Amino acid sequence: MQSNNPVFRRSEEFNRASYGSSQGYAPPGYGTQGGGYAPPAPATTDRMTIDTVVQSTAITLGVVVLTAAATWMLTGDVSDPDTADNAIAGLGAALMIGSLGAFALSMVNSFKRVVSPALVIAFAALEGVALGALSKIYDAFYGVDSGYGGIVVQAVVGTFAAFAGTLAAYKFFDIKVGQKFRTFVVAAMFGMVALGLLEVVLSLFSSGLGLFGFGPLGLLFAVAGLVLGVFMLILDFDFIEQGVRNGLPARESWRASFALTVSLVWIYTNLLRILAILQDN
Repeated sequence: MQSNNPVFRRSEEFNRASYGSSQGYAPPGYGTQGGGYAPPAPATTDRMTIDTVVQSTAITLGVVVLTAAATWMLTGDVSDPDTADNAIAGLGAALMIGSLGAFALSMVNSFKRVVSPALVIAFAALEGVALGALSKIYDAFYGVDSGYGGIVVQAVVGTFAAFAGTLAAYKFFDIKVGQKFRTFVVAAMFGMVALGLLEVVLSLFSSGLGLFGFGPLGLLFAVAGLVLGVFMLILDFDFIEQGVRNGLPARESWRASFALTVSLVWIYTNLLRILAILQDN
């Protein structure tokens, strides 16, 4: 099955037809040239499993959390009038450097045929810098009266609740991902990225569509982004399931962990904006 997901499309193994697929079951090696039966390839333990995906994802998310915490602690106290200006300037620089670096590496990782664990970890580090700065900014301006541990804690808990709920629904309802759904989710993802970049460019000229604002359009854009993030998780679960079934090399676990990290960050940032908008109103 050919994938529309740019993260998994570069992996040839992800796009192999799995045993028992809609194309019909065939034992390994059946249907080779000459119509005969070829013996299956030798078994190997260097294969992607749920455990290897969990391990690589734990490392990737751990790097995100550590760099986010370091950014939060090293950028000064925003609430202190004596250090507020320097702290805000530092947060702005960290947000810009982290965001641009993470975006560049996300493009490299998405279209790289052979996954690089080092690049995935580098992406996670830069993403953590950006998230740490963004979270501290939102907490400073919208987290004072949010309660229940603050707006950032609420967004973190909500993100992992969305992950757990989506995974439970995927397994319990035995969700099957079709080609039309894949095409829609990927097209919507790139569409939202394009709109976001357009909004950033327009904001440089003191204009904008209001997509990142705190009005009704901004709330609608954030809710749409949150729903899309859940759909992205469903694609991730589906491709991981296919990858384990197809016997991908263990290194492909890093490609899966990269995809999961992108989806979780996508959900977190949109949920953080929704909470900030509701708090502001």
